[in-house]
Parts: sequence; C-alpha cells; structure tokens
Amino acid sequence: GRAKVSMPGGCAIGDRPVDIHLRGLRELGAQIRLENGYIVAEAHKGLAGKDIFLGGPFGSTVLGTANVLMAATLAKGQTVIESAACEPEIADLANCLNKMGAKITGIGSPRLIIEGVRQLQPTEFRVIPDRIEAGTFMVAAAITAGQLRLEHCRLDGMMAVVDRLRNIGVTIDSAGDGCVVARSGPIRPADITTQPFPGFPTDLQAQFMALLALGEGNSVIIEKIFPDRFMHVAELNRMAANLRKEGPVVIIAGVKKLMGAAVMASDLRASAALVLAGLAAEGVTTVNRVYHIDRGYERIEERLNPVGAKISRESI
Repeated sequence: GRAKVSMPGGCAIGDRPVDIHLRGLRELGAQIRLENGYIVAEAHKGLAGKDIFLGGPFGSTVLGTANVLMAATLAKGQTVIESAACEPEIADLANCLNKMGAKITGIGSPRLIIEGVRQLQPTEFRVIPDRIEAGTFMVAAAITAGQLRLEHCRLDGMMAVVDRLRNIGVTIDSAGDGCVVARSGPIRPADITTQPFPGFPTDLQAQFMALLALGEGNSVIIEKIFPDRFMHVAELNRMAANLRKEGPVVIIAGVKKLMGAAVMASDLRASAALVLAGLAAEGVTTVNRVYHIDRGYERIEERLNPVGAKISRESI
C-alpha cells in the first residue's frame, strides 16, 4: 500500500515531532520519505511483525502507539510494542480492533502483543466518553462556584484530575454513570505536573491554570509533555491574571477577580481555558479564532448556555 500525508500542523503548543511514529512504521517494514512537505509511506510487500520500542524523551506517544498498533494488526507475524501509551483511548482502540478480528493482548499495559491477522471485519463499537471534555466541564463548575451533573463521565480514567480538583476545594461525587461537581468554598492553591497517563493530562493544563489564577495563594504548573505549551499565559494575563512563565514552569499568584478582555486563542485547549476564564471574569470577554475550540468541543456554547453561561458566537 501507499499513503501520503502532510507534515504535522494544528495547535501551537510547541514542537510536535512525528519521528517515533515513523520509526515504528519503518520497523514494521514501511519505506518512508519526505516529499515536498509531505510524508510518503509505502509497503509494496506488506508489513512484518517486530519488537518495537516506542519510548521518547517526554514519555510514550499516544498517537504513535495508535498508528503502530493499527498497522501491526495486519502485519505478518507477531509485533511487540514496548513503552506503549497506556491512555484509556489506546485501550479503547485495541478493544475495538479486537472486536473487528484483531488479536491484541496486554491492553492497558505498556507492553502490547499483536498477532497479525489477514483482515479485519466491520463492527459496531461505542467509543468511551471524552475525558478531556469532561475535565473541562468540571473546571467550568469549579471556576464559577457552580454545580454541574455530568453524564457519561468515567472517573476511573480521571483519577489524577479528580485528585487535583478535590485538593483545590471542589467536591466530586459519583452519580449513576457520571458525577456531580460543585464548589462553594475558596479555590485553594495547588501544584500540578503534567505526565503521561495515569498522570495529570497535558490537555487540561490550560483549563486548570485559568482556575488557579483565582486561587487564594501561589500555585505552580510544570509542563513535562509539551514544554512550550504556554501560549495562553499572555492571554490570561490580559484578563488580569498574575502568571509568570519560567521555562516549562508557570508560577501563578492568585488574584481576587479576572477582568473581561479581547483575547486570542492559540490552540484547542487554550481556547477552552479562555472561555472558562471569561465565564468567571467581570465584564465581557471576546475570544478570537474560536475555530480552534471547534476541533475538540461540539458547539461548546450550546452545552454551557443551558446551565447558566452567556456565550454568543459571532462572525467577523
């Protein structure tokens, strides 16, 4: 087969190399080259199973694991992926592939074993809920001192998030297949370090920064997955936050209130953080470049307005 895709783009969160993805596919027998800004991969003789180490300087690669896992299901022989990502989304993908006829064991662990099969079959499969969207709505309840009931929210994949929220002063109680999130007291300061799963997810770093900007004291956030993922710091400071960036660390001195301002979204999760900050700020906040947020949240204003938010989308 043959595939041709453009080099990575998307959110402005710093360097996003795909070298581990490509290394894994090369180990399986793909021939890969760069051609006019595109990555071209070919495997005219098919792929063959192999033992592959997918660790990188900042830990495991989630999408790299997904790409190699999918390719290995149809490779000849056995593939062993060491240092595989353990995120719930990878386990869910593996379960889906198994339902389609793949033979994958070690699901949920950093060692996946795949026995190649000749073909996969169509199936119906319900994917797990989006834990990052759920975490964003949890912060929405916390930053506004409100209460939200979240349905289809699996807390077992969000223990690091729940731990930090409870430490900050937010109550989270299981309710059916979801939970009830509320805050009535002050926002306590907290220290957060992003890590691969089951650690604190980098995709909730910006949202928690907005929350801690209103904390009673000093907080520290250390970004260990994407050390340059701090484009939202300057925008939150425009809203009267008191944030100081020092390399991969942001020191947060809590303020009593945020002020509405015109801000610019730089990436998907920063967009959500600015919306959350706007919910808690005095006055009107205008978030520009909201096309970023639409890639991860389906009409977020239609989800938040029914529970008390005042968000309107305007074309400029």
